[in-house]
Amino acid sequence: MKMDNAPRLRINEIFHSIQGEGTRTGVRCVFVRLTGCHLRCTWYDTTYAFTEGEWMSLDDILDRVRAFDCPTVEVTGGEPLLQPAVYPLMSRLADEFVPVLLETGGAVPIERVDPRVVRIMDLKCPGSGEAERNHWPNIDHLTPHDEVKLVLLDRADYDWAKDVLRRYDLTARCPVIFSPVHGRLALLDLATWILADRLAVRVGLQLHKLVWGREVRGV
Repeated sequence: MKMDNAPRLRINEIFHSIQGEGTRTGVRCVFVRLTGCHLRCTWYDTTYAFTEGEWMSLDDILDRVRAFDCPTVEVTGGEPLLQPAVYPLMSRLADEFVPVLLETGGAVPIERVDPRVVRIMDLKCPGSGEAERNHWPNIDHLTPHDEVKLVLLDRADYDWAKDVLRRYDLTARCPVIFSPVHGRLALLDLATWILADRLAVRVGLQLHKLVWGREVRGV
């Protein structure tokens, strides 16, 4: 019997929604959420992605994505870079869709990612409980079309993030977004701090949670 050795990925969900974060906030987007993550951030809100999912071939994933007739696609998780077959998936997506986005936690090396893919790297602040897991050499691989996101729990996280901006000259590399942990840090406080310090960053918010609420899946 011939064995099927085609690569497969464990997929948590594939859905069509509005991009809620980053420089493309508000645009239609198809999300391919992969199962699994090795980090356990204190504020993480998609814990169902840790274990739930079904195995799918790359062809089946592409068919599902095409059905939404949407040019923007994001590969997310969990931590999508933990599954080796994600690399050929992203390349195949980039053959057909523009832009293709990758949301990664920053603890896994990003240099193998197809250069056509926009890498949105979520550097972990101390309030996440996972700051020690950041893979700092990733910063050297960032290009102007990539993005860095820092999710802030409190003023201590803000001060830490501000120091990271300075030490790595992040805003000279790519757009940088400071986002408050939803419901934990007031957006007004974050905006006030950024204005006072004249930082060249964007204030981020999770638009999908404002539209559908915090608990709705598949958005």
